Amino acid sequence: MKNNLIAAAIIALTASAIASAEETAKPDEHEIKASAELGFLFKTGNTKSGDIKTGFDIEHNYLQWRNLLNFDLLYKKTETEVEDANGDVKDEFETSDQKWSIDAQTNYTLTKSPQNYLYGNLSYQDDRFSSFDNQSSVSVGWGKQWMKDKVSSLFADIGPGYKRDVIKETGDTETAAIVQAQALYERAINEHVQFKQSLVAKYAVDSDKNSNYKAESSLTTKLIEDLQMKFSFIVEHNTEVADGDDNTDTQTAVTLVYSF
Repeated sequence: MKNNLIAAAIIALTASAIASAEETAKPDEHEIKASAELGFLFKTGNTKSGDIKTGFDIEHNYLQWRNLLNFDLLYKKTETEVEDANGDVKDEFETSDQKWSIDAQTNYTLTKSPQNYLYGNLSYQDDRFSSFDNQSSVSVGWGKQWMKDKVSSLFADIGPGYKRDVIKETGDTETAAIVQAQALYERAINEHVQFKQSLVAKYAVDSDKNSNYKAESSLTTKLIEDLQMKFSFIVEHNTEVADGDDNTDTQTAVTLVYSF
C-alpha cells in the first residue's frame, strides 16, 4: 500500500509539472528543457552479452516554480551455460543486470538574488540484483543556488525525509527517518563540452538503519546541434546490505544524448 502511495505521488508530481507547462497564460514565461539518452553494448566471441542504458530528463521553469524529472534504465543479458532436465548443457541468454529509477523534484523560489527555494523530492528505485527489491524516499526542505555565473552553477539543498527499503532476502520492509542532502554542480568547459557533478545523501537518523549515498560525474560533448555524446560514472553506496553483497556499486557508461 505504501509502495502504491509513493508511486501515485510521483505520478501526481509529474502530472502537475506537465499540466502547468500546457497553461496558455504567457508562453514566453514557460521554459522547458528535455533530453533523452540511449546506449548499447554488444559482445561476441568467447563471451556474449548485450547491454542497454536509456533515460530521460525534463526540466520545466514557470514563474517561481522549477520542476525536475529524471528516469534511468539499465538492462543487461549475458550468455551462460544452462543444464536442462536431461543433463544436456546449452547456452542461453539470462538477465544479469536490471535496474530502473525515477526521481522527481519541485522547487519554489523564495528569493531570486541570491536564489533561495523550498523543495519537495520523491524517488523510487528497483534493482533486481541488489539487496533490495526496491528503495523509495520522500523529502522536503530548503535549498539555495550558491553560485551562478556565465560558465558554472551550484545548487544545494537539505531537509528531513522518510525512506522505505524492501529487503529482497526476507521481503521485510524497513522504514527510517532520514536527512537528505543534495548538490548539483555544472560547468561549461567550452562551448562544446560540459561537466556535471551530482551528490545525493540519504542519511538514516537511527544508526542501525540503512543510509544511501550516490555520486554521478558526467562529461558531455556536442557532436552536432542537438546530439551529444555523454560519458558518465556513478558510485552508489548502501551502509546495510545482505551478507555476501557489496556495499558499493559502480556504473560506467557511454551514451548518445538528444536534446529538444
